[in-house]
This record gives sequence, structure tokens and C-alpha cells, in this order.
Amino acid sequence: MAAAQVHMCQTIFPAHTNYRGELGAGQLLKWIDTTACLAAEKHAGMPCVTASVDDIQFEETARVGQIISINAKVNRAFTTSMEVGVKVTLQDPLTTFQKLICVAFSTYVAKPVHNGKVDLKPVKFVTAQDSLEHTLAAERRKIRLDHERVCKNLVEECGMNSEQVCNQKEGEISTDLTHVQSTELVLPPHANHQGNTFGGQIMAWMETVAVISASRLCRLHPTLKSVDMFKFRGPSTVGDRLVFNAIVNNTFQKSIEVGVRVEAFNCEEWAKGQARHINSAFLIFNAVNEHGELITFPRVKSITKDGLRRYHGAIARKKIRLARKYILLNPANNCTLDFWDRGNQADKIESNVTALTVLAAKPGWEMISTSLDYLYPLCSSLKLNGHSNPNPSPRKAKWIGVDHHIRNPASSHWPAKKIKMFTLEETDALSVKVEMQVRISSELAFSLLSDFRHHVHWVKHYSTCKIIQNVTQEDKIYHITSISINGNKPDDFLILVSQRKPCKTGDPYIVAVRSVALTSVPSSENYCRREIQCAGFLIYPDGNSSFVSYYIQGTPGVMPYVAATLDGSSKSIEDTASGCIHFLELQSSTMDCT
Repeated sequence: MAAAQVHMCQTIFPAHTNYRGELGAGQLLKWIDTTACLAAEKHAGMPCVTASVDDIQFEETARVGQIISINAKVNRAFTTSMEVGVKVTLQDPLTTFQKLICVAFSTYVAKPVHNGKVDLKPVKFVTAQDSLEHTLAAERRKIRLDHERVCKNLVEECGMNSEQVCNQKEGEISTDLTHVQSTELVLPPHANHQGNTFGGQIMAWMETVAVISASRLCRLHPTLKSVDMFKFRGPSTVGDRLVFNAIVNNTFQKSIEVGVRVEAFNCEEWAKGQARHINSAFLIFNAVNEHGELITFPRVKSITKDGLRRYHGAIARKKIRLARKYILLNPANNCTLDFWDRGNQADKIESNVTALTVLAAKPGWEMISTSLDYLYPLCSSLKLNGHSNPNPSPRKAKWIGVDHHIRNPASSHWPAKKIKMFTLEETDALSVKVEMQVRISSELAFSLLSDFRHHVHWVKHYSTCKIIQNVTQEDKIYHITSISINGNKPDDFLILVSQRKPCKTGDPYIVAVRSVALTSVPSSENYCRREIQCAGFLIYPDGNSSFVSYYIQGTPGVMPYVAATLDGSSKSIEDTASGCIHFLELQSSTMDCT
């Protein structure tokens, strides 16, 4: 038999809506939790409780009179727990259209009567989609189990390196002004058939206090856009008093994160002040003005140790959300390329340069990290005329970051450059920008970066790179092979690289990149063919230095290469950028020394 499924339909009545007549997010969370729990119990054949809920992204809103359709299905059963996938769609009875509101993944734990042993039966699947979700459930489980460690590591990193969040500026608002506390008494209607408080009910109460907290900052009615992954740390039952504390943790241009902590007390604990911490969650809101435009939230500050911890934690969680959102919800590489031929090559070349220019000009780029690239002298290891020169002449030597000066690294620090990373969130893509300051001329940087055969010296995952076709003097097609990054087959890329010099003073050098398809280079069974939709460099002169910005649109084919940095499991992007700086400046130093 197929995986256990449950379907729920609800008509939206005024009692379900907020002041705008839209379905309240708290009410929707209650329906989602109820439907998913029923699916879990249908598979387990015993009572189940909510253990955790993954990120939920709300894509659409629903209004009075419309119909909410909720489908819940058990994707995979582990020993005592199950992942339940939930898909929520919106239907209008007066029209034929349907819209996706959200996709959610919840984990439920079976609770047998009298604490008996649990060994859940495996889920059987009959379709290819069932099989795919079964496989992805294991990957999502790894992320859940490692969530706290990854977040802790990122918090420590943000606290050390994100100096932009440490410099408090005039006009910033104290997060203390957004604190909200609310108390609820758990009554029988709030509990499930086992007497435990509905997980969805707790989430609904959390959403209520979080909305109030966010409104104190923006002075508008905010809208819940997503719920961060969270775990239920302990149960609560009928008769418990639940105390909710909400406060704004951080703001990110068009969004705001509110943290909510839930503590439970029974009657005896209530009198003694002995709280049970049963849940913490993080809710992300935006808000619109009277014209329906998203507002930019004011920056916030905190002067307390706990406030700074929450501030940096919000930055870490945002990075993790970005990585999970574009990897787990887009598991397949869905880009479709037309084959390259003489008839379409002019259009593809033009669109290659145009796409990069448009991507760079888009508003909303948000800095997520700043790291320092500490530069050390390299002339001692340079090869001059093919021979190593351990004691270069000060008149000929040029140290990276220091022009024509010899310094003792034991006595002082070498100059450090900042590598800044930005992200741009869009509906179907996550784009990444890396900014680097390089002490070489923009013309030389352009020459080195536009020839991708040089990239194998500093891009760690590149194995080989060769030119397949010289289309024009400025446009070439390369074939790149890459090492395996996920334990499967190595990857390969077939890319068009278009290089353009500035048309006038102030314009950047452009190196645009996109994937193409050639009949002469078909995909091989030895490689997994990956595709790049839009990437490249913009290089601006800055005196004797260059300001280099690298862009890549994170479609599914390239997200595995950037997700490791976003979710904190590595610093691959920063390391690659540092390698790029060192390679470029080493070439400049070599030329000076020779």
C-alpha cells in the first residue's frame, strides 16, 4: 500500500482572518499540524506528537470565502519517528485557479500506550515522486540533527567577523522596546485526543505575540512570511500555564526576525516559579505600506550580552535558511538549454552579457558576511626566470599588499583585505555576490579572470579546463571538469565566456558566464552535467588596484557549490575568493620581479 495520506479542506470564514480579511498564519499552522498528525497516526497506528517543524515559506495569502486544501503524506518512517510532508493549496470556488500557499515538513514521534516498544513499518511508495521524497527525507533528517551545531558555529563566526553588525549607528532602535510577554491557560479545546497541547495551537499563540513584537518596531501590521526550523523540547498538557516571551532579534532590509520563547508551568510550578522551557521558535515577517509596497525595516541594536547573542543568531539562521530553501525545495536541475548553433549564437552572446549586467544592477543585495584575507609576502617563493629566488632584491620585490617594501612579518601584521559576501533572494533563485579588493591593475585582472584556464589554479573543485571553441575574439566556449562534491560522479560544465572591455571611463570590465549545449560535446556517463544560468565578474579600476565583484545565480545546478558556505559547513566561497586574490597578486608580483 502507498504512504499514509490525509486530506483536509477548510472554508475560510471571518473568524479565521486578520484585520485585512486574510487567513491568519496561526490558524493555518493549526490546520497543518492537525492534518500532518493524522497522517502520522494513520501510518503508525498509535498516538503521535509533534517533534519538530522545518522551515515553512508562505508564498500566497488566502481570503474569506476561499478554500484551503491541505494534503499530508508520510514520506519516510525511521525507527520511532516519521517525516510528514504537507502541501497547502488555495482554491477559489468562483474560479478555476489554484495557488500554492506553502510546503511544510514535520517530524512526529510515535507514543505507544504504556510506553511499549516502537519499530515503525517502512513506507511503501508507488510513484517516482514518492521515491524522490523518500530519499530527500533522509537528507532533511541529517540537516535537522545537525541544525543546532551548525547554527552555533555560525553564531560564533558572525560574532567574530561581521563587524557591520557590531558598529551601532545613530538611528538604530533598541530591541528591548519590542519585548512582549503573554500568558495562556491550556484548556481542553487546546489539546489533542491525548490531552497534550496541540503543537499547532502553540505555534498559533507564538505567531500572535510575534506579530505584536514586530509591530512595535515597524508601526504597521506585519505579515508572517516564514517560520524557521524549530523543535518541541517538551510536552505541555491541559491545565498548564504557558508564558510566551517575544522580541525582535534582527532586521534584514525587507524582513524582520522575531524570536519567541515558550515556558510551561503546572499549578505547583506556577507557585514556585519553576519554568519548563518547552519551545523556542523564530518567525520572519515583512510589512507593506499604504501603497502595497514592502517597507524597509529600521536597523536595530542591543547592548546586552543576550541581545547580541540573539542578534548574531539571527544572521546565522538567515544563512542556513537560504541554503536549505534553494537546495531542498529544488532538488533537480531543471534548466533547459537550447543547443548552440550559428543561428542563435549572437542572441546567446548578447543575453550572456545582458543577464550579468541586469543581475548586478538588481536592488536588494544584502551583506551576510565579511571576512579578512591576511596577506603574506610571496616573493620569497617566486620563481624568477624559472629559478627560485629566496632572497629577492628590495628594488625588484613586490609583496602582496605592500608595494616595494620589505617588512618583517614577525614584527607587525601584513595588510588585510576584506572579502564581503552578499545574497539576493528571489522567488526562484538565490544569487550570491562576492566583493574583493585586489592590488593589481584592472586590465591585468581582466586578462587573467577572462581566461578560465587560469581558474584551475585557485578554484579548488576545478580539475581541468580547456577551450572547445573560439566563437569570436571576445567569446569562447570552455569545457570544465570538477571533482565530486557529494560523493557521486564528478561534475562537468560547458560554458560560454564573454569578455568585454569598458566602453567609456567609469564602466567596468565584464566577464560573463552561462552554460551552453553543444552536439559535439554531449553529456558523458562519467560526469554529471551541471548548468550555470548566469555568473561572471565585474572589474572596476581603483587607482593602482582593482575592485572585483563576482556574481553567480544559484540555480539548482550550482547551489551545491555555494550551499556549504551558506549553511556553515565550510568556508568554500571565502576560501575561493582568498585564493583568487592571492593568485592574481602573485601573477602581478611575478611580472614585477622579472
